[in-house]
Amino acid sequence: MAYRALIRLRRTPEQWADVLLVPFIFTFMFAFLFGGAIAGGVTAYLPMLIPAIVVQGVVQASVVTGTQLREDMDTGVFDRFRSLPMARIAPLAGALLTDTIRYAVITGLTMFVGFLIGWRPGGGWGLLVAAVLVIVTAWAVSWIWALLGVKARTAGTVQGIAMLIMMPLTFFSNAFVPTSTLPDWLRPVAEMNPVSHLITAFRGLANDGTWTVDVWWTLLGAAVIVAVFAPLAVRAYMRKA
Repeated sequence: MAYRALIRLRRTPEQWADVLLVPFIFTFMFAFLFGGAIAGGVTAYLPMLIPAIVVQGVVQASVVTGTQLREDMDTGVFDRFRSLPMARIAPLAGALLTDTIRYAVITGLTMFVGFLIGWRPGGGWGLLVAAVLVIVTAWAVSWIWALLGVKARTAGTVQGIAMLIMMPLTFFSNAFVPTSTLPDWLRPVAEMNPVSHLITAFRGLANDGTWTVDVWWTLLGAAVIVAVFAPLAVRAYMRKA
């Protein structure tokens, strides 16, 4: 089923549009628009920006798990799966496995664009650990959208609800501006935002090679999400399949 999802990606290349274009568009846009205003220059802003773009791109890409699952259910392909000699959980497991490739591509491309415009992380192996951390976290978050994909009526509903949740979480964080510049009422929200913990963890690992407490908070959050939403998603999926 993972191989089927890979073939589907190859035959519908438009599904790669966000994966291939968003890292370039967002990185250039934010770097050259806000770099001078926030950090005094593009180069000085990149250690703060690139981890934020990586996290934003990968976490938002996790929504595809739910939308594609809903599309498969709407087209009736699940009726065909029921007649095949395979585990009923295989289509869901295959989709989740294949989506990790998307996360890895987004992470690698965004860091590559950062290198092109002057980002020079000093974390050594911490950069690889940071990449793995964000991919694992996105995989955990994808269980939320898998549950929503099973429960929602249309793929558009999944995407709409997901964007309503993810956009505030991404922007009301420490992604693009220091939390010290935020209003007093918004600063605690941004500091407690789980996206802020993930971005801070990525920055520490990639830029300095330091394993901060935010890494533990991120891993704990990912584990809680999987522990709560994976059983719910599997149970709801098995009822449909």
